[in-house]
Amino acid sequence: MSGWTALAAELDAWAAAGRVATLWWRDDDAEAPTPALERLCALAGKTGAPLALAVIPARVEDALSDLLDGGGASIAVLQHGYAHQNHAGPDDKKAELGPHRPFAVTLGEIATGWQRLDNLFGARLRPVMVPPWNRIAPGLVPMLPEIGFAGLSTFAPRSRAAACPGLIQVNTHVDVIDWRESRGFVGRDAALAAAIDNLAARRGGTADAAEPTGLLTHHLAHDEASWDFIAEFLTRVAAHPAARWVDAAAAFTAPPGAS
Repeated sequence: MSGWTALAAELDAWAAAGRVATLWWRDDDAEAPTPALERLCALAGKTGAPLALAVIPARVEDALSDLLDGGGASIAVLQHGYAHQNHAGPDDKKAELGPHRPFAVTLGEIATGWQRLDNLFGARLRPVMVPPWNRIAPGLVPMLPEIGFAGLSTFAPRSRAAACPGLIQVNTHVDVIDWRESRGFVGRDAALAAAIDNLAARRGGTADAAEPTGLLTHHLAHDEASWDFIAEFLTRVAAHPAARWVDAAAAFTAPPGAS
């Protein structure tokens, strides 16, 4: 069974159960208009898939706001740390929001970054933190609601709907880039397997069914194979009656009982 056929079969299983699979799309590392970002926004407009763009506050250029306002796509802005700067030691995994500095310093940068994004993007900005490298110190998490954040997004299935009281966690699960080896497209079979595995786990009850399956892209790192896959994945999912792309506002709406 080909990868696309397997994806269709999994979505057919959702339909047979009378259910609709939700998916969402997050793209990281936005800071300025580039041909790649323009292509990404055009793809969102063409496919109708809502895009959540994780923007780096310390690097963002004013012109990015103009680009987003000039397109017809549904694009929300999330906060991607502060400067996407690694503060971990040489023997640790990269992290900007890790335990390597006083939390007061980190929170101050986050607040400065939020103000910058709010000034630029206004109603497009959602109160969601996307930690660079998908890593955040556990002790920092409960402090995010205290400075106005309502959502957190990293990678891998969440263990619970709320990372802490007042902070809904909605992660991504399908990364199209092979960061460990080629740093190019991970391959159609690997990407589809990640999507199907998450969808099947949600349907079968071994993963949180209320967490939308998240597609993770990095527009600045895409090769042509990545672009081709993303376009086909967005289109095929949108065409299936038992699948629906949801925007960031819907994705980060707390399910009943979340706390």
